[in-house]
Amino acid sequence: MKLDPPFNFNKQNEVHVKFDDPLSSSKVSKGILSFLPFDTETPLVIVCIGTDRSTGDSFGPLIGSFLQESSLNNFHVFGTLEDPIHAVNMQEKISYITDQFSNPFIIAIDACLGRVKNIGMLKVGKGPVKPGAGVKKELPSIGHIHLTGVVNVSGYMEFFVLQNTRLNLVMAMAKQVAAGIIKADQLFSKNLPYHLDLDYKKETFL
Repeated sequence: MKLDPPFNFNKQNEVHVKFDDPLSSSKVSKGILSFLPFDTETPLVIVCIGTDRSTGDSFGPLIGSFLQESSLNNFHVFGTLEDPIHAVNMQEKISYITDQFSNPFIIAIDACLGRVKNIGMLKVGKGPVKPGAGVKKELPSIGHIHLTGVVNVSGYMEFFVLQNTRLNLVMAMAKQVAAGIIKADQLFSKNLPYHLDLDYKKETFL
């Protein structure tokens, strides 16, 4: 989808953090907050991409389900274990979201594959994700910012690798991301971002 109209990001700090870092949820939260358009009435939409039919690819829907259960105040969540967003219905879901919301700011969440040393890495960054790229599928790009998790190694039989990813790892990664988003939602409600110290070397928000 097109990133139009343009958004003036407050910060452009990408976050790279391992899920088992004690501060991973806080860093994910800070990363999200650093990109959000606080000075607008823009709808904030989280699109969790993936399917419950593949262990590795369940990263997004797991996060969506965790968030749906948490009753967020500021984010609209699409893509859960019960109602996933995947290759077959991607275009339909994107059309529905853009029909329901006027110029939404979209946070796209998806699993990805990478180097062995990066398994478990979480990333928050500017720009869209390209769903299906790791398994050679042509799907529309989506997101003003993206949040990805490296669930397994790339380079060989990616579809098989995703199918055989450990559920324990994916669950642990998804829980940390969901905790970070919930924390971002709470801070957004308090209008705290203008007072946040976004020094990633520090352990506290304020």
